[in-house]
Amino acid sequence: MLSDEQEKILSYNGEVVIFQLSKAKCAAEKTRGLHVNRMAYDSGTKLFVQKSSGLFSMHGGSLNIEIVCCSCTADFRTGINLPCILMREKKNNSVFKYFLLLLHSSNKFEQCLNFKLDYELKNDIRLLNGPTVLWRHAKKLVYISTKTCTVLSASVPFSSIEWADEIENEGIVVLGTRTACLPQEKDGQTLSKSDGAIWGSEFVVYAIENQKILTGTCFLPHAYSSVISCVHVRRTAISRSQFRTSAAAITHKKQLIWFQDGLPKDICQLPYEEPCSIQVATTSRNGMLYVVSFASGNVCAVQKDSFQVASRWQEVKSVLVDDFIGTGTEQILLLFKDESNTDSLSTFIITDFGEVSYASNINCTEDFPPTKELQENGFLTIQALEARLQAGCSSVRELQQHLRLKEKVLFESCCALIDLVQEREHILPTAEEEGLVSLWDDEEDFLYPLDKKMTLTSEVPEHLIEKLWQRVVDDSLVIGVKITESPNLSLHDVSLSLVMDHDFTSVSPVIECQSKIVKLNKTFSAMSISSCQMEPQPKRIKLDFHSKNDLKKEYLGRPSKIPSDGAKTFVAVTRLSPLLAFRDICCMILLHAKMRKYQNGNLPESKKLTLLCGKISLCLEDISSGKYSVNLLRNNSRTGTMEDIFAILAVSLKFSFQIVSSDCTLTPVNMWLLSQMECMPIKECPENMFCHKLGSLHGTVFNWNLKTPFEGTLTLFCRNQTVLFQCLHSLIGVLPPTCKVKPLRLESKDILTDQFARALEKEMVTLRSSFSSAVSEVENNLTLSCEAGKEMSRVTVSSLSDKKEAVRQFREKLQNEQKQRALDMTRTVSGALYRQITSKIAEAQLCSDMIAWRLNVS
Repeated sequence: MLSDEQEKILSYNGEVVIFQLSKAKCAAEKTRGLHVNRMAYDSGTKLFVQKSSGLFSMHGGSLNIEIVCCSCTADFRTGINLPCILMREKKNNSVFKYFLLLLHSSNKFEQCLNFKLDYELKNDIRLLNGPTVLWRHAKKLVYISTKTCTVLSASVPFSSIEWADEIENEGIVVLGTRTACLPQEKDGQTLSKSDGAIWGSEFVVYAIENQKILTGTCFLPHAYSSVISCVHVRRTAISRSQFRTSAAAITHKKQLIWFQDGLPKDICQLPYEEPCSIQVATTSRNGMLYVVSFASGNVCAVQKDSFQVASRWQEVKSVLVDDFIGTGTEQILLLFKDESNTDSLSTFIITDFGEVSYASNINCTEDFPPTKELQENGFLTIQALEARLQAGCSSVRELQQHLRLKEKVLFESCCALIDLVQEREHILPTAEEEGLVSLWDDEEDFLYPLDKKMTLTSEVPEHLIEKLWQRVVDDSLVIGVKITESPNLSLHDVSLSLVMDHDFTSVSPVIECQSKIVKLNKTFSAMSISSCQMEPQPKRIKLDFHSKNDLKKEYLGRPSKIPSDGAKTFVAVTRLSPLLAFRDICCMILLHAKMRKYQNGNLPESKKLTLLCGKISLCLEDISSGKYSVNLLRNNSRTGTMEDIFAILAVSLKFSFQIVSSDCTLTPVNMWLLSQMECMPIKECPENMFCHKLGSLHGTVFNWNLKTPFEGTLTLFCRNQTVLFQCLHSLIGVLPPTCKVKPLRLESKDILTDQFARALEKEMVTLRSSFSSAVSEVENNLTLSCEAGKEMSRVTVSSLSDKKEAVRQFREKLQNEQKQRALDMTRTVSGALYRQITSKIAEAQLCSDMIAWRLNVS
């Protein structure tokens, strides 16, 4: 920089922007130039190179034009951050003219604001979003923005401005100090008399746009108001109508203090006198640095984690924080004073105290920093890095220990599961082997009894498992278990588990799968896949609670409804591709259920059951040869085993639609299935039709249930929703325009259970309200009759004078009361009330009965 130039430097989007104002050489020269140079760091040459430049000419100006300050602010018109610079021109008669310039990406300047003052701006000048110029004059907060274009002053006095920025939902907020106010009646946030006398000042937080005072203690305690010289608020948030803040402040006593929600958390002693500004740099590895500048030209960096001085430098001209090398994190740029070189960026250091460290024209023996300072910086840096390394190693050790513990628990659980399947006793490791210490007194030979409801496989009938099979459909492996129930045995809450019979230490042997149930009766060849709901059987059989035999007979009559030749097939579906990674695999199939036996005329009791159904093997050669493929999908045959049909339905999505026609029959649906969809009935269950049409529709199963000639239900089992939309598009094309197609909701057990609970609750409320109304009517009638009798008796007794006559009257009264009580015990309600009660109760019971039946058949 030349001696006749004024210079200001700032960082913007990783670039260094240098403003240079050339001074006029004589009074006759009427043109002043404001030059701007954008400098970017070149990683190849390790130097800053000029990227672009611009010029702003000021014609007819005086010699007293100078740069006040510069910063990056957001333009309210676009919301884009732009460099801006505040200029000052001194007029005659002590009048100062100020104008604010915005620098656009094309290096063109725009004058967005100008104003005149009768005094010079000296104290606490800030450039904020808007742009807004804010300063302090005569203990008043004064500001002007591009929105108002008028100089305004706040009603709150300010002795100093420590921080100003924008906060969400509050706008521009100013944090400063003022003379302590004595407490008033309606001001609960002011200081007490003792605090004001001791401190003499307090913090004040003022929102400019809302023109209101916020709570200053959420940022900093009032006790620090007289010693704070600079504040940087890093984070502000509002939680439960209170500010949550994190701030760092510099005191006159060479201290850097970190405050969390207005409370001091940590402190660091600074190495130099007169700290004047603070910046925050977010460096690599999620590190944070506080960069403190001093009036003497010294700079130091304090790490946020350890809150210790990491490094310090002397004779620094300017310090900037930005991403100068394009790594995605910020670095610190230190520009040193060099009187022998006019280039401002000739001597610099770029560092983040991690992976980034660049220096230019720094000679450790002649230039700055000197050897002693360099050694001290290295020592402080090593200390800070060692602290970070120790904290990182400690976290890694904790994570490794946690992972080892999780792997050990999973391994022991899998071993216990395998031993349970193979009916072997599993011995848990002792506390000494695990390196654990018991918190209770150890007792020898103390064993907890087994769960009485847990059933061993030896109690299960031998012929319960009828068949075990497997099929491969697309990318799914389907495992099926066919069981046969007897009249005295039933299973509930059945699910299947697949456990790999291999010693894989790196993966869990338990395979994730989805269990489904398919009921099949030989008397009814087709499966119960129709979504149509039949009316439930009449229930609400009155139970005689005085006779336990009747109750037992009712329970014993339930399993007789299961046909002796009936069977159930349970299937489990899992992804095939993860299993093929092991090439050859063998899996054990476990059946989990609740078993209920009916014998000796006793009420059934559910017992948990875990049963080994058998083993299956799987290899890539068998899959390639089509050994487990579905016959219907492979050769377009009409015939196939029931296992093939179960496998197709297990991996398909089920959708049901009600089709209603008002003026014509639904004969076109059958024609559509046979001709356009090329469907053929499956031999084993003719009511289900298999689509043999080539393309994505191949393999879709249809079930057409015609209730009446004008109403029917179509159920589809398809691979995905795309196939469903294709089928519906084709169907709508053949149906008459007056037909209505309505999707039927397939209710799950969870939804039906919630509905059943709400229906029972409604039924109980109905019963309670009905009985309450009946009882209240009876009590009202009884009260009226009793009061009438008492009044009559009182009058009669008061008129008698003879004792014998009085005794006779009391005897008659007692007899009348006894008769009245007998009548009240058999008192009835009115016929209208009885009809209303029975109607409400019947309606509520009918609703709960329907949901209970749907839950039973689902």
